[in-house]
Amino acid sequence: MSTVRTTPLRLEFLQWFGLFGGAAAWTAQHATLFWLASARCNPSGSRWGLGITGWQVGVTVAAGLLALAAEAAAITTTLRTREIDEDGPPPAGRIHFFALAASIGNVLFLGAIALDGVGAGYWTPCGQA
Repeated sequence: MSTVRTTPLRLEFLQWFGLFGGAAAWTAQHATLFWLASARCNPSGSRWGLGITGWQVGVTVAAGLLALAAEAAAITTTLRTREIDEDGPPPAGRIHFFALAASIGNVLFLGAIALDGVGAGYWTPCGQA
């Protein structure tokens, strides 16, 4: 068994950020885009001076960047623990396993962020049923 080349605390942080960063970015983006789409129905209009579309694009770009950072953390952790088996002794085996799972999961969250960002521009909750 080889040793891990970084400090355990930093590797743990990268592992958990890689695992939960993309999911947290998508969750925050989805909730914010829903709030912005609902704010579009406000009869008084926006007092922020920037159209709702600008906010939607900004939120989507920020969530995408956060998910990309989480993917980078997951890939970095995977590469730093590549000599360790997934079923190796804890905590190194767990770190490697979660980093591999996060590498795949963050790609899915990046797709969800992109689809959510595009869809938010077309959804209008103000219409009557």
